[in-house]
Amino acid sequence: MHAHRLRTPATERTRRWFMNRSLLLGGAAAVATMTGCSTGASGTSDSTSGTAQSGTPSGGPGDGGGMGPGATEVKYADFKGVTTDGTVVDDLFSIHSTGVSTDAVVKAAQAFLDGLSAKVRRASVFDVDDDEWLAWSNVDGYEREGARMGDLTEKQRNLGYALLGKALSADGLTQTRNIMKLNAFLGDYNGGGKETLTEGHYYFTFMGTPSTTKPWGFQYEGHHVAINYFVLGDQVIMSPTFMGSEPTSATYNGEKITLFKPETKAGLALLRSLTSAQRKKVVSADEKGGTDMVAGAGQDNLKLAYQGLAAKELTSVQRQKLLDLVGVYVGYMDDGHAAVKLKEVEEHLDDTYFYWIGETEDSSAFYYRVHSPVVLIEYDAQSPLAYGENAQMGGGGGAPSGQPSGMPTGQPTGMPSGGPGGGGMGGTPTQQHIHTIIRTPNGNDYGVDLLRLHLETDH
Repeated sequence: MHAHRLRTPATERTRRWFMNRSLLLGGAAAVATMTGCSTGASGTSDSTSGTAQSGTPSGGPGDGGGMGPGATEVKYADFKGVTTDGTVVDDLFSIHSTGVSTDAVVKAAQAFLDGLSAKVRRASVFDVDDDEWLAWSNVDGYEREGARMGDLTEKQRNLGYALLGKALSADGLTQTRNIMKLNAFLGDYNGGGKETLTEGHYYFTFMGTPSTTKPWGFQYEGHHVAINYFVLGDQVIMSPTFMGSEPTSATYNGEKITLFKPETKAGLALLRSLTSAQRKKVVSADEKGGTDMVAGAGQDNLKLAYQGLAAKELTSVQRQKLLDLVGVYVGYMDDGHAAVKLKEVEEHLDDTYFYWIGETEDSSAFYYRVHSPVVLIEYDAQSPLAYGENAQMGGGGGAPSGQPSGMPTGQPTGMPSGGPGGGGMGGTPTQQHIHTIIRTPNGNDYGVDLLRLHLETDH
């Protein structure tokens, strides 16, 4: 057992504070207020269709939108992964050599750990199969474990960024850093959130010990970022990876930052390449909601049926545009392992589905999904929560992320993202608030299936 702070029942209650507090504030409406979740997201942890649901969010705080695990947090031992109907498709993943070395990321991870104080290191290292893998959230004030970047020395932080630089591509690292910067911008914009809406409120945790032969991994997590990075030999699984931002474009410390343009353009490029008959199968009749993401935090055992058009009905040019779209998200990870993952996706391309909700103009707020046996991608332009003229708490001043008055400092915050039909308390959806996620369905998020195979065959 690795030495780290024991997660006692009291700790668990703290981490689920936003659920308990919201219930005291008055039921479903308060749950939405506390978590930024929709009461009508387009899927739930029990959904098999992905169609709109109504009523209290069934996924606990955040429903499927990536806001937090909440009371329905899945434990590692009960993890099944995203499936279409609750049944895992077998034999999709195997232990094999990719030919892409992980030496650099192992060395960078060990250097970061060696640079921590003994106390912080103990609090940051968990067993390779610990529940901590699944306990990530998008909420800025969520109670997190591990090494907080803002509490480290400059040298220690640089070692952390060096680790990210080895694990991610250049574009992936730039995007991660820019999300952190715009998080700080949001804190300055709202005049609050000095602890959570900063560049420093992001945490490293490690599962297992960095090794070129034994399974291990790390998680880098905070507001609008959750990177789960599992390593076994020279194999890498980097999912779930959640990236989002509000705003998605702003000037911070003199630097103009714009996020999610490649994700937006690649989705539109594929959609616009379709014939009118194909579009009828892809574009939902449902109106774009304030939040439509279904596979966010706390949705690790999500049941989600395929929707839209299968790639086997696409032309060769359209299939390439689909691969280009997937490549944007897979391309967050280092180039070598991104190529390995993209090849895996291509092997299941005929069974890959593309689905869309909303309008299709360059500036439209829309949702799209790419879904196959080995990849699930969601892009969701959501209602404003804390930025812009339509935001509930925007316009400067006020509590961070729409924190209701009287709420304890440093606790989870956020305003509801709205439901079907846009609007909601968060206003009309906009490209200034975007959430994205990439997952590995059928049991291999967090490298769970690879670890299972490793334990069955090597131990």
